[in-house]
Amino acid sequence: MKILDQTGRELCFDETPSRVVSLVPSITELAHDLGFEVIGKTKFCIHPKNLDSTPIVGGTKNVKVDLIKKLKPDLVFANKEENTKTAVEELIEAGIPVFISDVPTVTQSLDLINKLGEIGGFTKKAQELVHIILEGFTSISLLEKRPKVLYLIWKEPYMAAGTDTYISDLMSHLGIDNVMSTWGERGLRYPQVDSDQIKALDPDFILLSSEPYPFKEKHRELICKALGIPTLLVDGESFSWYGSRQAKSIDYLKEFSRLLRN
Repeated sequence: MKILDQTGRELCFDETPSRVVSLVPSITELAHDLGFEVIGKTKFCIHPKNLDSTPIVGGTKNVKVDLIKKLKPDLVFANKEENTKTAVEELIEAGIPVFISDVPTVTQSLDLINKLGEIGGFTKKAQELVHIILEGFTSISLLEKRPKVLYLIWKEPYMAAGTDTYISDLMSHLGIDNVMSTWGERGLRYPQVDSDQIKALDPDFILLSSEPYPFKEKHRELICKALGIPTLLVDGESFSWYGSRQAKSIDYLKEFSRLLRN
């Protein structure tokens, strides 16, 4: 079997891979839900809970390559943005197949599901999952006024989700415009912004993600008071995790859409 990963690299398999190591939280959950045997994951792979005893192979940026080699997986799932090029190259040089994902849009997230389904022999299950996600997004009523939103992922310094991100594309599917589309330095995925720049961007709402920085109510109150802009806490997994988490986030995104509408 031959298949291209999402960076255009060709992977060849004599037998269907089943034992996998995932270096991406979203893909760990997806791989498990499709039917792969996940034998290694990062410390940030918190879903699903029944993988809690699965060996940890480091973080997304500090992968323990030697440990992965000892696990002898059929395949490793990595991501162009989340994992380092050095770690991926070391795995490839060791003869371990690595599927590299690249998911800046909802469409590419669905492509990922189908590709993983094809690799593991879970085509029907993957197609069913894609159908559920597409039906779910269709059921979310788009916001007619298309509010301008600034989505913050980090504090000190503030960092925002740029336009070339899955987060931004997901928001567009909800009828939300990413205010960073007017940012002068285009092409930055997560640019730094200060308070004056945020005011100049003039968003209708500021969204504070629960990850990677764990924004809390105290942060929301301080930002709202300091900037005078309506500020909301949001579930980072629902906005930034792709794969099967997309299907599990539909109800939350529906409720969020209603909240902005009101």
